[in-house]
Amino acid sequence: MIRIIAGKYKGKKITAPKNFEVRPTTDFAKEALFSIITNRYNISEISVLDLFAGIGSIDYEFASRGCKDITSVELNGKHVKFIQDINKLLGINEIHIIKQNVFNFIEKESYKSYDIIFADPPFDMEDKEYENLIHCVLNHNFLSKNGEFILEHNTRKDLSEHPNFLETRKYGNVRFSFLGLNSEK
Repeated sequence: MIRIIAGKYKGKKITAPKNFEVRPTTDFAKEALFSIITNRYNISEISVLDLFAGIGSIDYEFASRGCKDITSVELNGKHVKFIQDINKLLGINEIHIIKQNVFNFIEKESYKSYDIIFADPPFDMEDKEYENLIHCVLNHNFLSKNGEFILEHNTRKDLSEHPNFLETRKYGNVRFSFLGLNSEK
């Protein structure tokens, strides 16, 4: 079960079917992450790309807080339908869902750049896949000039040596690494 923490849909509880293999961001981590984001951005004025969207936990939080431009990429058809059903149930029109493999989506140059790109890939993803994900997001025109790529991963993964690394925040067994286009170590 996920709970929308703040905004228009604050307190709404969303339960995914038991047969869904999902690992939604915990309320504790999500609350901390959105505290950072709301201090840096006016959410109603940004565009967001959510990669590996799962059941849409992050998307609902952005929509609830007034974001009007959310693109959600998820391959699992059951998850895509679930997000569509929740959007209809809550009357959310701001989430555009793309059913596609994330790596196929990011391999090509983007026609649109985003202010925040959030990715929550499987924790057991291999290092070379992480490297490819970061490379494609930062080099294929997805991230706006002053935007941030926020990558959720387990705490054993350390991205602090990446040349585009900005900072990391740890919450339990989850870490959010922030990357940008023009960072210099």
